[in-house]
Amino acid sequence: MRDELETEMDADTETHTDTGTDPTHGDEPTADDAAALPTVVVVGRPNVGKSTLFNRVMGEQAAIVEDRPGVTRDRKELEAEWLGVPFRLIDTGGWMPKGSDLDDKVSRQVEAAVAEADLVLFLVDASVGILEDDEAIANWLRRGDHDVLVVANKADNNQREDQLWQFLSLGLGDAVPVSALHGRRAGDLLDVVLERLGDKAVVPAAPDDLDDDLDLPDGDDVDAPRVAIVGRPNVGKSTLFNRLVGSDRSVVHDLAGTTRDAIDTLVETDDGPIVFVDTAGMRRRAKIDDSAEYYSMVRALRAIDDADVALLVVDATEGVTGQDQRLAERVDASGCPIVVLLNKWELIDDPETRREVEAGVVRKLSFIGDVPVLKISALTGKGVHKLRPRLQEAIRQYHHRVPTKDINKVIAEAQQQSPAGGGAKVMYAVQGATDPPTFTLFVNRELPQHHVRFLERRIKEAFGFGATPIKLRIRKKTD
Repeated sequence: MRDELETEMDADTETHTDTGTDPTHGDEPTADDAAALPTVVVVGRPNVGKSTLFNRVMGEQAAIVEDRPGVTRDRKELEAEWLGVPFRLIDTGGWMPKGSDLDDKVSRQVEAAVAEADLVLFLVDASVGILEDDEAIANWLRRGDHDVLVVANKADNNQREDQLWQFLSLGLGDAVPVSALHGRRAGDLLDVVLERLGDKAVVPAAPDDLDDDLDLPDGDDVDAPRVAIVGRPNVGKSTLFNRLVGSDRSVVHDLAGTTRDAIDTLVETDDGPIVFVDTAGMRRRAKIDDSAEYYSMVRALRAIDDADVALLVVDATEGVTGQDQRLAERVDASGCPIVVLLNKWELIDDPETRREVEAGVVRKLSFIGDVPVLKISALTGKGVHKLRPRLQEAIRQYHHRVPTKDINKVIAEAQQQSPAGGGAKVMYAVQGATDPPTFTLFVNRELPQHHVRFLERRIKEAFGFGATPIKLRIRKKTD
C-alpha cells in the first residue's frame, strides 16, 4: 500500500472535465465510425422475451435471461449483423412508468434508448395476447415519431401465428411472428428489420486495394483499455459509472443488486478512448439464492478477467469488509492493476473515524501491494478528478515491457545483495508477456519461495509496477 493515502478531497466538484470524459460520448459503445450505425431497440413489458430475442440476434448469451419479470434493468447494447449489414442492437428493461421508484428508473432507461432509435421492435407475447401493459406501451409509442415494428414473440406454431390479427388493435401495423427461444422465423424478422431500416442498412464497402495508398497504423491495432468497476452490492458502483461516462447510463437505486449485467460504454477522453464496465455487486456465493444474481456474478468475474484496470469501490462508511478482501484477492489473481476507491467519503465527518478507515485499508488490503487509494464521492463528484492520472499510470504499468538487459541487471544486483542459498540462482531472465507483465526466470536449481517473493518485490520496485501484479515463471535451465 502507498505510504500515504490521498489527501482530503478537493473542495471543488469538477467532474466531466477533470476526469477527461466528454458527456456527449457517454452512450456510444464503439468508436466514431460505429456510432453512425443504425440503432434498433427492443422494448416491451417485462417478461415477454426481450433479452432472449437480443441473444438470438447476437448469436450468443450476451444478456442474462430468466423466466420471470424484472431481470433486465440497465440497457445493454452491442453491434449485431445480418446479411453483412451491421447495426446497433439495444436490449432494455420492461417499460413500467407507473410502478415503483426502481420501475420508473428502468423505464427512463427505456425511453432514453428509444429516443435515439432508428427502429423500435415492440415485443408482445403471442401466447397470451394483448395485456393492459401492452396497450400502455403502444399508446406511448404512437405519441412519438418512432418507426415501430410489432414483434409477436413465442409464436411457436401455426395456430399462434393465425391469431396475430389481434395485435392490429395496437395501432402500429401488422405483427411479425417469431420464436426467440427456438429461432423460428428469426431470419424472416431480421429481413424485415433491414427493410424497415432502408437506406441506413448499408453493407460496409471493402477497400479496392489493401496495398495501394492505404494508411495503416504501425504495429498491431490496440483496443481501448477496459476499466471494470467492481465491489460489493450497493457501494455506489453505478453512480460512479454514470459519473465517469457522463450520463445516467446505469440504473441507480438504493436497493442492493440493482445492476444485473456487465454494462460497457466507450468514452472519449483527453488520454484516448476508455471502455468503462459497470458490473453487478458480488456477494459470497453461499449467500446467492437467486439464479439471475448468480449469472450476474459470473459475468462480473468475466469482466474482471477481461479488464486492463479494476476500480475496487469500497463503502467508506463501512470500511473494508471481509467480502472486500475476498474480492480484492480475486481481482489481484486476475493479474490486472487495482485502484481502490473509498466512496461516500463525504458522509464521514469525524476525523478520528476517517483515520480509522484509512488505517483499515492499509491493514486489510496490504496483500495487494502498493496500489493507489482515492477518497471520493461518486454522488457529488468530489475527488473523482484524481482518478484520471491514476488510471493512466495503471494502464501504462499493465502494458509495460522491460528490456531484457535491464531485468537481468536488477536480478543480478538482488542476488548479489541476498543470495538464494544452496547454490541456487537465476541464470537468465526475460519478460515473456504483458497484460499482466510476466517474467520467465531460468534457474540452475529450484529457488526457495521466499527468494522468489524477494525477487518479485525487487522487480516491482525497480520498474514501477506499483498497482500491477506481476507473474514470475520459474524454469530450470537444461544443459
